[in-house]
Parts: sequence; C-alpha cells; structure tokens
Amino acid sequence: MSKSNLNKIVIQKGDITQLSVDAIVNAANNSLLGGGGVDGAIHMAAGPELVEECKALNGCKTGEAKMTGGYRLKARHVIHTVGPIYSGSPDDPKTLARCYQNCLQIAQTNDIKTIAFPAISCGVYGYPLSDACKIAVETTLEMLSQCPIIEQVIFMLFSDDTYSIYINYINTMKQ
Repeated sequence: MSKSNLNKIVIQKGDITQLSVDAIVNAANNSLLGGGGVDGAIHMAAGPELVEECKALNGCKTGEAKMTGGYRLKARHVIHTVGPIYSGSPDDPKTLARCYQNCLQIAQTNDIKTIAFPAISCGVYGYPLSDACKIAVETTLEMLSQCPIIEQVIFMLFSDDTYSIYINYINTMKQ
C-alpha cells in the first residue's frame, strides 16, 4: 500500500450533511429509503426529493454503491453504500472494503474531486471501530492511486471516539 496519497486524506469531526463537497457518502440500508444515524440525517437534510430518486434505484446490495443528487444538501451528490452488518465473518472486511472501492470508483467515473465518508457500518451495524478505520483508510489509499481525479477524501466523523481512532491511525501512518 502506497502512503503517497496520505496528503489527500482529511480527518474531521462534525456533521457530514453540512459539508460543501462534490459528494457525501451515505451509510445506507438495502432499501435506500432512509433509516437511522447518518442515513436518517442525510435524508432529512436533503429533503423529500432524495427518497423519491432512491425509490427509482430499487435498493442496493450490501457492498455496492449507487449515486443520486444532493438536493438540499451542500454536496452536489450522495453516493449510497450498504455496509455489512458485523458478524465476525471473514467476509465482513472484504465487504466493507468493497463499499469504499465502489464509492471511489463512482467518484472517479463522475468527475467527483472531493468526497466525504462517514464511518460505514460502525453505528447500528456494529463494526468494531478500529478494524473499520483500518479498512477504510487502507482501501482509500489503495484506490486513490487508481482514481487520479479525486483530490480530497474527508472522513467526517460524528463522535469523539471515532474521530480519535481515525486521527490516531492516520498519525501513525504518517510517521
């Protein structure tokens, strides 16, 4: 894994719905019709047009991603991805990595230069934060070498604990 793209990764604490970026990532459920946590916050901030567009997408399989407009968000687009519900299975890390890979491939294909991720699967889906952080950062670094259009990836984290885990992991990588 190349660390040459570490300068493109930013760790922030706050509300992903307030970011002015090309795309934010929604940690969605399979229906794409809204839910709790970041999914509910994104749907509420985007307005009813988002759920209407999501209805036409006919859901999303776990590990895959689909893009919609951002509507009332500051972000132009929302890339919805469905993370795994943590089970301890050997497939969990592969599926979580696929979420990041598919989102970044969509970004590359659609000329998205700035993208923000929440901590996918770390809320009600129960993925251990440290493991999820490592997968998120390492997969993103691998993908950035294949996605030259992407100039900045923000990990926008809601809780102090999640922020601390991500910032500490990035800082150890920079050493």
